[in-house]
Amino acid sequence: MQRWLKMSLANSLYSLVVQNEGNVVGMGRIVGDGAMYFYIQDVAVLPEYQGKGIGKQITDKLLAYIQNTCAGPAFVGLFAAQGKEEFYQRFGFMDHSPGMTGMFLVMEKATSL
Repeated sequence: MQRWLKMSLANSLYSLVVQNEGNVVGMGRIVGDGAMYFYIQDVAVLPEYQGKGIGKQITDKLLAYIQNTCAGPAFVGLFAAQGKEEFYQRFGFMDHSPGMTGMFLVMEKATSL
């Protein structure tokens, strides 16, 4: 596993893996400050296991962790893959555009001069 991937997973606030007969079939994790800002990352279920409620169970557990951990009102964000918006809307997530725009920047590690 790439070093940066190991670091990323190790620095998650919370993560979980779903297994079936010893094989990983789904996962999800949370990153953030652990107090008021939480971002749900990497909710993924293998295609052959989708539609069986595994993604819902993962998301329910992630949201329960946030609700039990946050210091007060919390901002919970995520980026949904195209076509998966409806899944997250069932949990109360909303597209706030055009009034609010989700934005991101992909930045490469600086190289030494």
